[in-house]
Amino acid sequence: MNATMIQIRPILAALRRHKMATLLIVLQIALTLAVVSNALFIVKTRVVHLSRPSGTDEAHLFAIRNEWIGQPDVVHIDAQMRADLATLRKLQGVRDAFASQAYPLEEGGGGLVRIKHRVEQKKLQLALSYFADEHALDTFGIALVAGRNFRADEIGSLGPYDKLVPAVIIITRDLARKLFPDGAAVGQRVYLSDDGPSTIVGMVDRLEGGYAGSSTRSIDEDTVLVPARYASAADGAAYAGGTVYLVRTQPGRLEAVLRAAPAALVAQSRLRLISPEDGVVTLAQARTKAYATDRGVAIMMGAVCVLLLLATAGGIVGLSSFWVGQRRRSIGVRRALGATRSDILRYFQTENALIVGIGVVLGVVLGIAANLSLMTHYELPRMPLWVLGVGALLLWLLGQLAVFGPARRAATVPPVEATRSV
Repeated sequence: MNATMIQIRPILAALRRHKMATLLIVLQIALTLAVVSNALFIVKTRVVHLSRPSGTDEAHLFAIRNEWIGQPDVVHIDAQMRADLATLRKLQGVRDAFASQAYPLEEGGGGLVRIKHRVEQKKLQLALSYFADEHALDTFGIALVAGRNFRADEIGSLGPYDKLVPAVIIITRDLARKLFPDGAAVGQRVYLSDDGPSTIVGMVDRLEGGYAGSSTRSIDEDTVLVPARYASAADGAAYAGGTVYLVRTQPGRLEAVLRAAPAALVAQSRLRLISPEDGVVTLAQARTKAYATDRGVAIMMGAVCVLLLLATAGGIVGLSSFWVGQRRRSIGVRRALGATRSDILRYFQTENALIVGIGVVLGVVLGIAANLSLMTHYELPRMPLWVLGVGALLLWLLGQLAVFGPARRAATVPPVEATRSV
C-alpha cells in the first residue's frame, strides 16, 4: 500500500505531461459510465415490465375478435352475443367464456375511465376497463380478495351511445390503494360519470389492462370490471362494430378449442367476420407481440453497452500501449535502479486506476443528470445510486483488465534500455 502511495506523485506528474490524451480517456470513461448506467437501468425496467404477470391464466386463455356483418341493431347484437356465449361454453374442453371489448395485452384495446369520489371533484383517477359478466372472473382465472362477484341480474346491455353508469363495479387491488389509501374499498361509492354513483362490490389482486405501451404504464394494473355486454353497432358501416370473446380452456385442450371455437361460432351464425390472420389470439401470443418493443429496446441497449465498453477498453489499451512505447527508456532506468517487474506492473495499474477514478467521478455526475433528463421527458423512474456503483465497478475492472497487457509488456523492458539514446 505504501509503495502504491509513493508512486502516485510521479504518476500525476507523468499525466500532466500528457494532458490531452489523459483528458480524452477521462471523458470517454465518464461518458461511458453515464450512458452505460442509464442504459442498464432502462434494460432493467424493460425486463421487469415485459416479465410481469397479467394476473390471468395465460396458458389456457385466448381471445376471438368477432366483427358483425351488415348493420345489426343493439338488440340483435345482444341476442347474438348471448347465443355465441352459450355455444362457446358448451364446447368440449372449454372451462368458461365471456364477452368484452378487449383482452389483456391487446396493444390498444379496452376503455379509459375517469374515476372520482364526488361529482364536483376536479382531480380524477384514470383506470382501464373491461366489460364483463358473472363468468369473467373464472374465465380470466382470477379470484376475489374481497367482496363478491357480479350477479346475473346486474349484467346490462350497453350500446355505443349509452352512458357508462354501472350500479356496481369490481376493481383491482392497485386501483383500490390509489382510490382509498387509508381504508377498505369494497362498499365505497365512486363516479365513472356525472350521472350516478357506482358501488365497489369486489376486489381482485391483479388484472392487467388492454394496453402494454409505456403511455399507460402507471395505470396498467388499475383496472375496472363493468357489468355489461357491449353491443357495438355503427349506422352505415359495412362492419358494424364487434366484440371480443375470451375463452378459458381446460388444461391440455387449448389447441383443440382454438380450432373448434371459430367454426362453432360460424355454424351458429354466418353474419360475422373472424380474421384468419389475427382474429384468434392466445394470451401467450399477445404477450409476445405486446412486449416486442420492450424486448427490442432491451436488446438494443444491451448491445450499446457492450460496444461502448469495448470501445473504452480499446481506448485504454491503445493509450497504455502508446505510453509504454514512449517510456521504454525511463522504464529501463527504473529497472536499472532496482525496480522489479511487479513494481512496473503496479505502476501502470495504479496510473490506470487514477484515470478511471477521475472519469468515474465525472461520469456519476453526468449519469445523474442524464437520468433526471430522462425522467423529465420520458416515463422513467429515478435511477438508484447502486446502478451507478455497479457501472463504476464494471469500468474499474474493465480498466484493470485492459491495462494488464500493456503493463505486462512494460514490465518485460530490460534495464539495458536505459543505455539507449532517445
